[in-house]
Formats: sequence, C-alpha cells, structure tokens
Amino acid sequence: MELTPRKERILSSVVAGYVKSGEPVGSKAIAEEVGVSSATVRNEMADLIELGLLEQPHTSAGRIPSQKGYREYVDHLMKVPQLREEECRTFDSMLLSGSYEPEGLLTRASRLLSGVTRCASVVTTPSGDTAQVRAVQFVQTSRRTAMLILMSSAGTMKNRVFHCDFDLTSDILRVFFRVFNGKLAGKNVSDITPAFLQGIGVSLGQMYVLVGAPLRALLEAARDTMGTEVLLNGQMNLLFYPELEHGGARRVMDFLERREDVATLLRQRPGQVTILIGRELGKPELDKTSLAVARYQVNGQDAGALAVLGPVRMDYPRVTAVLRYVSQQVGQTLTVLMRDE
Repeated sequence: MELTPRKERILSSVVAGYVKSGEPVGSKAIAEEVGVSSATVRNEMADLIELGLLEQPHTSAGRIPSQKGYREYVDHLMKVPQLREEECRTFDSMLLSGSYEPEGLLTRASRLLSGVTRCASVVTTPSGDTAQVRAVQFVQTSRRTAMLILMSSAGTMKNRVFHCDFDLTSDILRVFFRVFNGKLAGKNVSDITPAFLQGIGVSLGQMYVLVGAPLRALLEAARDTMGTEVLLNGQMNLLFYPELEHGGARRVMDFLERREDVATLLRQRPGQVTILIGRELGKPELDKTSLAVARYQVNGQDAGALAVLGPVRMDYPRVTAVLRYVSQQVGQTLTVLMRDE
C-alpha cells in the first residue's frame, strides 16, 4: 500500500494533534484541518493503521501515532521551524550570563534545554581522549598553596590546588609556568602518565624538589581532562507526562543516573540532530521515551553532546530547532574561549 500525499498529511496532523493534547485524535478534527470528509479521513486512518503508522487505543477512540509512525514523520514529513530573532537573543543571553568558564556554559545550556522543552536535558563535557595541552597556568591561593590550571584543545580547563613545603613567590610561579609549558605544550593529554612525569622530574635534576607537588596536581588534572562528565537537568519534568506514570518516570530517572550508559547513547553522528524513538534506544526502561542528540564541535573537532530526553510524543520540530541552535552556539563560544586563553 502506498503512502500517498494525503495519507502523509493525515499522519502529520495526527502527530501534531497528539503531541499537543496527549489525547487520541479523532477524524473530525483531522477532516477540518485537511479539508476532506470525516469518512474519507477514517478510511485513510484505517490504511495508516494497516501500514503500522497509526494505532487505535480503544474501539471508539481516535488514533495515535505508532513508533513507526513517528519515525516516518521525523525522517520524511516534519518541517523544522526557524527560531525567531528575539528567541535567539534570549537564548544567547541565557548562555552567556555568568562566568565564561566552559563547564559553566555547558551547565547553563543544560538548564536552557530543559526549561524550553519541558523535558530532561543531558549534556556531556568535551572528552580529552585526543586532546592536546594548550597551556598550564598557576594562580597563588595562599602563602604555600597555588592552583594549577590545565587547558586543553578540547575546550576544557581542569584545576587542582597543591601545597608546597616552602613559601611560594611570583618568581617561583614563573619558573613553574616556564618549565611546565616548555615540557607539555602541544603534548597529548593522554601522554601525561606517572612514568612520563617521572621522566620530567629526572630531567629537572635538583629542581625536582620544587615541582613535585605541582606535578602530582598536573597528573590529577590530566585524569580529569580525559574523563567525560554528564550534566543532567530537568528530570522532574518527566513526572508531568501521563504516559510515564506508574513508575515510568522513576525508571527513566534511575537510568539517567547510570552516567556511562547515558554517555554511550549520546555518541551519535556529528553534524546533525539524531532522534532515537522508543525501542530504538535499546533500553526497556526507555521504551516510552525519545532522545534527540546534537553533537557540538570545538575548533572543528567533535567534542561533546547536547540532548533532550522526553516522552515519545515530544515536539520533534521544536526540539530539533532548539538543539541545532544551542549546539552551534555552544561550539562557537567554546572555540572562542579557547582561542582567547
């Protein structure tokens, strides 16, 4: 059976109506929108049920999209809207308010996504698996303590405070800066291992007694850089969807606490918004949800992900438009931050 243009219009109308109301959509409402008789709509709906694109929950009820129907809609029928200029300005102000530290930016992006979509949001920080050391900075925090800041090409800045058994001076910190950047700038973060740092210590001779503490701080900062953090926001939004009642929302929230499993789901193809619907997620606890993922880039390299998790009847065009814009802004902002450091 062929999916004709009229069937496509009816399917799109059912998806839009069900997303908006959460109630099965009747033939009368569709007939008024499409401009044909209710009898014609019922016949077409019967065909769409036969095609597996619609479902009828009860004999006398209207129709709802099946997961296959949502897939057809997302892949071929939906039209992604253009965000209004004033909305873009609002998003920009939300993203850029506060500090210009990368993880602060990503936290604000997570809050923005959950607030705008009324779903849960998931954001991953840039992975340092293939990152290089851009610079190592030192900031004195007290007479004998200082903060080491490791900046990477992935857009991360990780810090560790270290304590010395001697008084720190601006001259000593300048020596630290010169030695660490001379030995590490341009090196892969993954190369910063205990053996590598021991080799640096040996090469410094008697100066090793001065740099032991900052070298240990550097190792910890490098390990942090190699990891990927998962930032969550808006999980409570899931409690307001009837289809996630009876423990459904709780099971989803329990899954979100398994950060490694979440990070695996977000490893999608960069350059576009990827939408996984229901059973496509491969997790029984997520069968009644959908996940929209956008990868962001830093310096032209794939860095991390922004995602929205909500019910299968999420507003896919709206979510796609928001994710496209926010991921682009996050990537551009992180790239500028890294260039300015």
